Amino acid sequence: MNYKIKKASLEDLDETAVLFNLYRIFYRQESDVEKGKAFLKERFLNSESDIFLAIADGKAVGFVQLYKLFHYTKLQKQWLLSDLFVHPDFRGKGLSIALIDRSKQWCEETDACGLMLETEKTNDIGNSLYPRTGFEYDGMHNYYHWWK
Repeated sequence: MNYKIKKASLEDLDETAVLFNLYRIFYRQESDVEKGKAFLKERFLNSESDIFLAIADGKAVGFVQLYKLFHYTKLQKQWLLSDLFVHPDFRGKGLSIALIDRSKQWCEETDACGLMLETEKTNDIGNSLYPRTGFEYDGMHNYYHWWK
């Protein structure tokens, strides 16, 4: 399968929003393309994340979204691999690995120390994929959330 990975821009908002909606549905959220589109548009306009798209058959079929963080021991920029999704019709073709590899390349291009991510314990696909792409499980830390 022929594909390319490209850095998304505001021009790609509609295609990205459709994929983002499917990603949110995967995580048991209500479908809301317009709200997701507004969320992504704000990220683009404020340069708050970087998104890479997998393009196959002339359309966006997957994406990865990265947010900038800073690592306290490395004293460097780090990227949070926040969202990774490939349309079910295009899974098993190496696109997730290609998007992760592009994220690693982005670390090199932006002088970042690396990537971090979290995924649900029940995400069998991700929990199998990430170690195969060089991510190490961090069993030493507990992650907590506070929501208002």
